[in-house]
Amino acid sequence: MRKTLSMLLLAAALPAAALAAEPGHPPCAMEPGHHQHKGREGMHGMMGPEHGLKLTDEQRKAVFEARKEATKEKREITQRYLDKLSEADKEAMKKELQASREKADKAFRDQLTPEQQKAFDERKAEQEKRRAEWEEFRKWKAEKEGKPQ
Repeated sequence: MRKTLSMLLLAAALPAAALAAEPGHPPCAMEPGHHQHKGREGMHGMMGPEHGLKLTDEQRKAVFEARKEATKEKREITQRYLDKLSEADKEAMKKELQASREKADKAFRDQLTPEQQKAFDERKAEQEKRRAEWEEFRKWKAEKEGKPQ
């Protein structure tokens, strides 16, 4: 049940991540060989068909690069279609995605113990803080470069 809810939460967050992704967005630190990645394949890395195949470091790096390229391509495709939407449609999409995320978060949170809920809430608050800082940086950078937001 918890795996299903976790995957639901992840699935709900992916479209939002594609929307929020900027072409110059900093890369994820979970590259092969990163200290948090080693020995935790089921948590952060290899959760696809290659999970449990005991890949070599070279294979793991190749899979990582292929996934990174596929993610980049998916973002570019998504952005091409988003660029065609009117501002009203974009705003409606953002609101719908936010409602979906909140629903998934609630379903996930309801499965947690009070202790886990507290930790979950703290992580969500920290995530929101980082998101706000990133947005502030993006605005500053756009102003510095003379680009409109």
